[in-house]
Amino acid sequence: MSDITGATGMRIIRAIVAGERDPDVLAAFRDIRCHSSVEVIKAALVGNDRDEHIFALTQSLDLYDFYQSKIEDCDRKLEAAVAALTVRVDGDVPALPKARTKRNQVNAPSFDVRAALYCVLGMDLTQIHGLGPLLALKLVAECGTDLRAWKTAKHFTSWLCMAPGNKISGGKLLSSRTRRSSSRAAALLRLAATTIGRSDTALGAFYRRLSSRIGKQKAVTATARKIAVLFYNAVRFGMAYHDPGAAAYEERHRTRVLANLQRRAKTFGFALAPLPDAEAVS
Repeated sequence: MSDITGATGMRIIRAIVAGERDPDVLAAFRDIRCHSSVEVIKAALVGNDRDEHIFALTQSLDLYDFYQSKIEDCDRKLEAAVAALTVRVDGDVPALPKARTKRNQVNAPSFDVRAALYCVLGMDLTQIHGLGPLLALKLVAECGTDLRAWKTAKHFTSWLCMAPGNKISGGKLLSSRTRRSSSRAAALLRLAATTIGRSDTALGAFYRRLSSRIGKQKAVTATARKIAVLFYNAVRFGMAYHDPGAAAYEERHRTRVLANLQRRAKTFGFALAPLPDAEAVS
């Protein structure tokens, strides 16, 4: 099993601590969603079961349960803190949009973070690709729910150290590198940019195009800046995000490149024309 804290692993461990040693009985605790077969699990459970190892396993299980109870206490405290920020409005509140993904996040709080944030902000930040419920909660914790301290999205991204610098001397631009930052919000946005690079979205296509041209590190920063702008516009102005898709982004980029080529050719007195079809050439 890749994760012993999953359903199958915890059932087997608790049975071993309780005194069960038969591999056939232990393998029967396999969850239906487990990728490994009963035979594979049974073969892995054949051992000598030394007393000192069982004692160490029991101690580890007790510590695991203790920390799980403390994490549950933190989740309850966090849920109460988010509920205290909930905006009470009169009239009908739009229903929570359908979730983009139904997969549960690892180590996510035990309460519904997405619904709780929706009650606080009146919008679903998880509709922005790259922002899961837990990451959105952390961003709100770092930046707050009132972003009027930053007049524009450019001010916000500059505060995050994601805007290009303008180191100038004697009227000459020496460097446009972004400044170093220890901001946790910037680190979260970069994490979102890294994960979105593998998705079939417009932001994912943007990341892949820049990654092949200027490198992954700069592509992460540029994509993180775009996500930061989307986050700012959503929280500050309530703007909804609609992903056009990777294909639409590629087509729009192709159109923009062709328009630039046409304009440059025209300045030199030329006109671009498409190549004839292969059948016409033959």
